Amino acid sequence: MIRITREADYGILLMTALAQAEGQPRSAAALARQRRLPLPMVSKILKSLTRAGLLNSQRGAQGGYILALPAVEISAASIIGALEGPIAITACSDETHDSCARQEDCEVSGHWPRINLAIHTALQSISLKELSQPLPLHPMRFHSMNRVATARVVDRPV
Repeated sequence: MIRITREADYGILLMTALAQAEGQPRSAAALARQRRLPLPMVSKILKSLTRAGLLNSQRGAQGGYILALPAVEISAASIIGALEGPIAITACSDETHDSCARQEDCEVSGHWPRINLAIHTALQSISLKELSQPLPLHPMRFHSMNRVATARVVDRPV
């Protein structure tokens, strides 16, 4: 199973709350209450997102956190990357990984960069603006790729 960390999940929730705030600063405590998340983790995430340049922080009574860029310019990939580091499906396909002990015997190692690129491209194509506008709930249906289509024969008058 491929999963993002709880920190990245919460980061996306916090960023959507800030996108919905439309430029009004929100404190860490207010965001923690709104999203029902633990304040220490919210504070840590907000600091990481600020260091990554996705948020600005303002001190004072009317201070708090605001988006550093328009929501349409912030992608899911940039939020996840700020909190988890480079997006890589395997440790050996990470850009920072120098070499793999199994490289010579691995027949798929050359394919991991392509898979990483596909995942990164998909996450890059989803903006915070889109994420902050909930979609109507529709049940998801997954279909087997190996399913054979069957035709129904209907008797026709001759």
